[in-house]
Amino acid sequence: MIFLKIVTPLLQDLQTGAARQSNVIATKITAMTKLLMVCMGNICRSPMAQIVAQKLTSDAMCSHQLMFDSAGTHAHRLGEPSDPRAQAALSSHGYDAGRIRSRKITQLDFQNFDMLLAMDARNLHELRRLSPPEHLNKLRLFLTFAEGLNETEVADPYYGNREGFERVLTLCEAGARGLIKHWTAQRLSASPF
Repeated sequence: MIFLKIVTPLLQDLQTGAARQSNVIATKITAMTKLLMVCMGNICRSPMAQIVAQKLTSDAMCSHQLMFDSAGTHAHRLGEPSDPRAQAALSSHGYDAGRIRSRKITQLDFQNFDMLLAMDARNLHELRRLSPPEHLNKLRLFLTFAEGLNETEVADPYYGNREGFERVLTLCEAGARGLIKHWTAQRLSASPF
């Protein structure tokens, strides 16, 4: 009962003119930023990047403002789970490998996501080819956000060994940390992402 006595007036205050006047500010602060991680098949790199980014975002307590998904430019194995080696690398470092299923990028993705992050130049080129012109500004390489790396691409580990998947995980962590740091700085300066 006490809870309702406190919350009810607060909810009513939100509907007053004062709350409506601050609607623009509130919308900017609470708007969800949607990011799509993209590789070729959506079974190795992009699902790993998605899972890492989701976990690090949750750890930074901003998961209510950043949403991640992943897709592939080719995704020949539609509907299949991530590569078992990707799942093993994630699990061995405390990440929940999740239930991500491979999917192919769609035209709606260009409209629905604020940024599409390619794992390498080949997939960035493919995204540019597929993208409507008005959404080209949303396309980036994922590792452009990583600090202290000489690499700009997350190499495809599919034909390699376990070490390749470990390297992908390390790069995804660096990219996700940099992305969160960049997003936080943009939010604080009220600049567009």
